[in-house]
Amino acid sequence: MEFKIQSVKPAKELGGAKAASELGIPENTMYAWTKAAREGRLDVGSCPHTPQSAMSPAEELSILRRQVKEQEKKYAA
Repeated sequence: MEFKIQSVKPAKELGGAKAASELGIPENTMYAWTKAAREGRLDVGSCPHTPQSAMSPAEELSILRRQVKEQEKKYAA
């Protein structure tokens, strides 16, 4: 859930297609997550404010890319 919430912010700032490409996730998945956030089904406001929320979009994308790679390694093993 945290990954989805963190992914929606760059999608809003950069556009869904670019954010999905940068994060290595399908564009349709990103669209579904942003739509869910817009409709209130993914509460992006409920996560606590952390230092990550103050990062630039580029820094945040870097963290999200690393998380995607970690998840890929986890599921590939």
